[in-house]
Amino acid sequence: MWGRGHFSRISVAESVSFSGIVQMDEDMHYNKVEDVVGSHVEDAVTFWAQIYGGLFSEDKCWYRCKVLKIINDEKCLVRYIDYGNTEILNRSDIVEIPLDLQFSSVAKKYRLWGLHIPSGQEVTQFDQGRTFLGSLIFEKEIKMRIKATYQDGTVIAQAEYGSVDIGEEVAKKGFAEKSKLTSSSNTCEEKKSDHGQLVLRNLKSPIPSWGHRSNQSAFTRPKGRLSGRMTLDSKNENDAGNHVTFPKENLTIGDFNLGSNVSLAKIKQDQKLIEENERLKNEKEVLLESYKALQSKVEQTAQELQQEKATTMDLTKHLESTLKTRVGTRMENLAAKVEMLKEIRRVNINVRFGNDLSDALQVLDEEGFTIPASLTELERIWAEYSLAQKNIQTCENVNEGSILIAKRNEVQQKLNMAVEVFILEVDELPLNKRLKTLQDLSTSLEAVYGQAKEGTNSEEILKKFYDWKCDKREEFTSVRSETEVSLQRLVAWFQNTVKAFDLSVEESQTSEDTISSLDEILEKTESSICKELEISLIEQGDEDKEVILNTYSQVLQKIRSEERLIATVQSKYKDSIEFKKQIIECFNKSPNVDHLLSIKKTLKNLKARLRWKLVEKNNLEESDDHDGSEIEKIKQEITQLRNSVFQEIYREQEEYEKLNSLVQKWFPELPLLYPEIGLLKYMNSGGLLTMSLERDLLDAEPMKELSSKRPLVCSEVNGQIILLKGYSVDVDTEARVIQRAAAYHRAWRDAKDDSGLLPLIFLFLCKSDPMAYLMVPYYPRANLSAVQASVPLTSEEALKVMKGVAQGLHTLHKAAIVHGSLHQNNVFALNREQGIVGDFDFTKSVSQRASVNMVVGDLSLLSPELKMGKPASPSSDLYAYGCLLLWLSVQNEKFETNEDGIPKVDQFHLDYNVKSLIYSLICCRSSMTAEQVLNAECFLVPKGKSTPNPEKDTEYRKQELKMENVDKHKEKTRNDEANFDFDR
Repeated sequence: MWGRGHFSRISVAESVSFSGIVQMDEDMHYNKVEDVVGSHVEDAVTFWAQIYGGLFSEDKCWYRCKVLKIINDEKCLVRYIDYGNTEILNRSDIVEIPLDLQFSSVAKKYRLWGLHIPSGQEVTQFDQGRTFLGSLIFEKEIKMRIKATYQDGTVIAQAEYGSVDIGEEVAKKGFAEKSKLTSSSNTCEEKKSDHGQLVLRNLKSPIPSWGHRSNQSAFTRPKGRLSGRMTLDSKNENDAGNHVTFPKENLTIGDFNLGSNVSLAKIKQDQKLIEENERLKNEKEVLLESYKALQSKVEQTAQELQQEKATTMDLTKHLESTLKTRVGTRMENLAAKVEMLKEIRRVNINVRFGNDLSDALQVLDEEGFTIPASLTELERIWAEYSLAQKNIQTCENVNEGSILIAKRNEVQQKLNMAVEVFILEVDELPLNKRLKTLQDLSTSLEAVYGQAKEGTNSEEILKKFYDWKCDKREEFTSVRSETEVSLQRLVAWFQNTVKAFDLSVEESQTSEDTISSLDEILEKTESSICKELEISLIEQGDEDKEVILNTYSQVLQKIRSEERLIATVQSKYKDSIEFKKQIIECFNKSPNVDHLLSIKKTLKNLKARLRWKLVEKNNLEESDDHDGSEIEKIKQEITQLRNSVFQEIYREQEEYEKLNSLVQKWFPELPLLYPEIGLLKYMNSGGLLTMSLERDLLDAEPMKELSSKRPLVCSEVNGQIILLKGYSVDVDTEARVIQRAAAYHRAWRDAKDDSGLLPLIFLFLCKSDPMAYLMVPYYPRANLSAVQASVPLTSEEALKVMKGVAQGLHTLHKAAIVHGSLHQNNVFALNREQGIVGDFDFTKSVSQRASVNMVVGDLSLLSPELKMGKPASPSSDLYAYGCLLLWLSVQNEKFETNEDGIPKVDQFHLDYNVKSLIYSLICCRSSMTAEQVLNAECFLVPKGKSTPNPEKDTEYRKQELKMENVDKHKEKTRNDEANFDFDR
């Protein structure tokens, strides 16, 4: 609060010394009276008075000033204390003086005379005392009776506010104690004591500056700053100091003209008035906000009412215009509904009430296909015939076989008669027509109802369907009858209305008889049509859908069952026709092996002539005077004879295949009746074994550089270079070799060129030595080891080759064959784009083959489970495959492996799809199959063609031409050959 009188201010001193001597000038200062306004309270007995800075209106510079009088809420009268002139300023032009302008005579520090802070005073009581003193002096006109001045400038004075002695009030409240001033030294000691207590209080509860206070105190004012100069330009106003905001309560107190008789009760009363004024002001603001909100709501409501009024007027206009065409519009809508009802009756009713299912059941029941009576007898005799054939096939005694053949022939006669009866009966049945009907029926139902659910055939489902359909039909019939009656009434009304408006009709028609009932008729007709439309268009409930779906599934099962029955009859009919045809041929002409025996005889003659020519050639070559032309002529004859031998062998294979087909179908007795032809051995080897080929008939050259473990020779047959792989066998191993080679050969024969396997041409046994020879194609320098050593495959070529290798593994695994020996020497890259898997050592079991630790680069192809002694499996084949793919992808980079020997794939920068496949094959060891490898992304995503390298292509072609030339092949450039083993 501002008060009348002088305003003094003193800055907070940097440090206050209480060790100085108290100056007591009784002549000049003792009992001198000053009027001050309190500004800042330090404790219960110490406070400050304050001055300010004002903005001079003429030069817009800042000067120190005192507030002499508060004129109103916005204006104050000030005196510039450094010049003496006065001026009225706005409150916004008055600021606090900063610390750097606080020097002598600017502010004074006062201390209540005869009081000191009690020793040991609590912090809480200290703060209460400070608050109490502030309420008595803060911004109020205080009369100060100066008693003494300390050396630090602190003024000891008696403070009075009106008739109130402020010191007495503080002492009464117990915030300070009266002290006796006996001497200067005592006063000085008291000051020291009080200072210690003050410092203690300030340390325990520091007095916050104006900018850091939690709330706005009623008795402290912030201490602002100006610059070091006495005057400042108004452009630096923000740096000159803080503008003072004068609260309204301060102005209110300043307006009081306090007389000398002002009491403490009056002060409290004034404070209550201030608080009441603040409360009323807040209530006024709340009411004002409520008023504004209500006013806004009233305006909004008025706008909404205006919009509603406009909408109502538009609706009224629309109704007035619609009313004029009401009859026409109503009739138009009714006609549209009738048209819709016609379409629904034509299309939808069959589906909603299962009429199509009822029709399908009727077709299945009334026109159902029944099993021919002769089929049961035919199947019985056919089973008897099959058993007789099986008995002959397993028979090893010729005499016993003859008896079994006689019995089989008797059954065969019965079967022939049963077949004829069955064929005649089936010929009279419209099987194809019935099958077409069933197919059309199932197609139409599937188009409407979609997927059927699986379930057992149950007559209960059909019974439930018929009951449901009867109920729905009864309900719908009632609604439809009501609709038709309503439409008939409407038609009758129109007919009567024509008479009412026909001027030529003399008989008068009253409006009551004709027109008045229109509304009722229209209402009834619209209601009936809408009800039927609702029943027809509304979606069926779950219970209805369940009945329909179950019935549909039953109907579809009946259709499928009848289709299977027809298919069975047709299949048996086809077999019967084939049997009848074959049996006629058998009756007319029994199987004959004479042609095969004739071929064997021719072969024997050709082989004898070939041997003779070979001996003759050798003799001429060993003679001293041999004729080169004659030797060359003999060589040509030998070549022709050798080709003739192979041609006859191929003819022999064809004849064996014909006899094999007859054995499988009709004559299992052939191997028993003609053991000399070796048909059983041919059949057991899958057509691979031949008894007509011998080692010495071939112009074979040993190839020790390709294998050091067993005989491996190279030769040429009909222009094709082949390899002969020799195996040492005994009686036991011979059978196992034939069995394993036959299984491999059957797997290849099912797919042939698409199998991804190296084909086996012939398997034959040596008559003079315990040796078995396997004939396979020879692909010079086409294995991965040789290719990578000469011209490595590009990434695109490697993927093409390895896709073929995956196909080969898939072919073997599908035939339940584990390769067990996949490595870089028996994987071939034909033309650098077709990969095939080579054969393996047929004398070894899969566990023996898998026990050999093959290495590619620094990488072992042996899977972790094989290292632990577990059996080989398709998974171990795929592990080796993954290692080969990694080797081809990174080529000469070093491999890092973990403790299990598994390579670390993450170290290489590979195509994402390739890396993912290798990771699955090597690291994850998931249950991946060869078929899944074939469908891997890296094999499906088309790759861009690699840039051709002319130098590499030329080099590769040169090497290929060398190996394709037969003469150069015989001469061999062994230094260029890679050492690899075909038999592992």
